[in-house]
Amino acid sequence: MKGMATMTPVIADPALLTHPALAAAAARRETCWFNPQWQPLGKAQATLPVDATVIDGAEARLARCAPLMAAAFPLTAGQGGILESPLLPVPALHQHLERGWNRPLPGHLWLKADHALPVSGSIKARGGIHEVLKVAETVALRAGLWAGPEENTRRLLSPQCRAEFQRHEIAVGSTGNLGLSIGIMAARLGFSATVHMSADAKGWKKALLREKGVQVVEYAEDYSAAVAQGRQQAQANPLCHFVDDENSLDLFAGYAVAARRLAGQFAVNGIVVDADHPLFVYLPCGVGGGPGGVAFGLRQQFGDAVHCLFAEPVEAPCMLLGMASGRHHQVAVQDLGLSGQTCADGLAVGRASGFVGGVMEPLLSGIFTVSDAHLLQMVVALQQAEGLMVEPSAVAGVPGVGWVSAPQATGWRQAHGLTDQNLQRATHLVWSTGGSMVPVDEQERTLAAGQAYGPLEYWGFEGEQPNPFVRSKG
Repeated sequence: MKGMATMTPVIADPALLTHPALAAAAARRETCWFNPQWQPLGKAQATLPVDATVIDGAEARLARCAPLMAAAFPLTAGQGGILESPLLPVPALHQHLERGWNRPLPGHLWLKADHALPVSGSIKARGGIHEVLKVAETVALRAGLWAGPEENTRRLLSPQCRAEFQRHEIAVGSTGNLGLSIGIMAARLGFSATVHMSADAKGWKKALLREKGVQVVEYAEDYSAAVAQGRQQAQANPLCHFVDDENSLDLFAGYAVAARRLAGQFAVNGIVVDADHPLFVYLPCGVGGGPGGVAFGLRQQFGDAVHCLFAEPVEAPCMLLGMASGRHHQVAVQDLGLSGQTCADGLAVGRASGFVGGVMEPLLSGIFTVSDAHLLQMVVALQQAEGLMVEPSAVAGVPGVGWVSAPQATGWRQAHGLTDQNLQRATHLVWSTGGSMVPVDEQERTLAAGQAYGPLEYWGFEGEQPNPFVRSKG
C-alpha cells in the first residue's frame, strides 16, 4: 500500500527494543499493546492520586457557569450554556469496516462527536474552557467582584470583572486545539491570552486565534519545546496563569465530566453497559490529558464493564512508549528513532504526560497505533459512509473495533471475561475529537490526500501481531 514503506529507525536507546510492542513501534508498524498493569476498579482506586471528587467539582462549576456561557456564546443558549456533543450511531461506517476486515465485527458502533462541540470545535473545549472558568472565578472572587457560587456567573461578564481580567494573562502551549479552547475563552472574558504553538500547528488555527485577539508565539520545535518555553515565560509574570496540559488537574477534571454526560446519552438511547454488555471506547491520544481525563471518568462511571484504548500515530506513540517501558515522561519517541511528525497535528507529541501515564497504569486497557496514510483514508471513509467531516486526528480510534475483536486478541479477551456472546452485545464508541472548525479549503486538501491512497479495504493480518492495514495476499 502506498505510504507504508518500512523505514530503518535510528535508535538512541536500544534497550527499548526488548519490548515487542516498542520494537514494532520503532519499525513504524501499526501495532496494538494490551496493558498488563490493568486492575479492577476496586483495587485501582487505592493507588490512584485522584478520585471522583475532582469530577464533582468540575461538573458543579460547568453547571453554574452555564448562564455565563449562554450569554457569552449565544450559539450555546439552545443547550442552556452546557457544552455537549451528539452521540451518533454510525452503521454505514461499521459495514465499511467489516468489508475492510473481511469478517464480522461484533457489537454496535457509535461515534461521540466531540468534533461538533460548540465554541472551539474539539474535545479540548471540555478541559480548556473549564480551567479558564476556574481562573475567572478565582480572580473575581479575590478581587471582591463576585460573591462566589451563590451569585449568578453572568457577573463575570461585567465591565468591572473584565477590567480586572485585563490585568491578568492566561497562557498555554499547544499544537492547536487546546490553544483554540483556551485562547477563545480567555479572550472572550477579557484576559490577555497567549498561545505558544509548535511547528506542527496548522496555519489556520494560528490565524483564527489572532483574529480572536490572542497572541500567538510560534516555535520551530515540537510540542514539548513550546510547552517548556511557555511555562518558563509564564513563571516570570505573577499575574499569569499557565495551563499545563501535561500536569493540569483542572483540565483533567473537565474532560472527566464527559463520562457522566455520556451515561445520560446512553440511557436516552437504551444502551446498557454492564458485564454482559461491555463498552469499548477508542480515544485519540497526544500528550494524554484529554483521553486520560475521559478514560478516568469512564472507569469511575462504568467500572470494569468499560475498556478504554488510546490511539496514536505511528510516528508519535508517546503514551505507548511511556507506559509500555514504564518510563512515562522520562522517555520520548525520538528515543525510538521516530520523528514525532504526523498529519494529525493534535497528536504530534513526542513525550507523554507523566501524571496521566501514572493514573492510566491501572485503568487503561491498551494502546494501538495508526499510520498517517490510514488516518487520511479514514477521514475519507467517514465522510463517504456517514457524511461527517473531521480532521485526521479525530479518526484515529476507528480501527479499535478490529483490534479488540481480532483472533490474535483472544487471550486478552478471555482474561477479561469477554465471551463471544457478550461481544455480540458490546457497544464500541469512537471518540471524534476535532474538526468542525476546519476551513473548507483545508477539508478539501485533506480529502484529496486521503483519496490519493485509494480505498481503505482488504485489511488482513501478518505474523503474530494483528495488523489491520496489510493487504491480504491475492
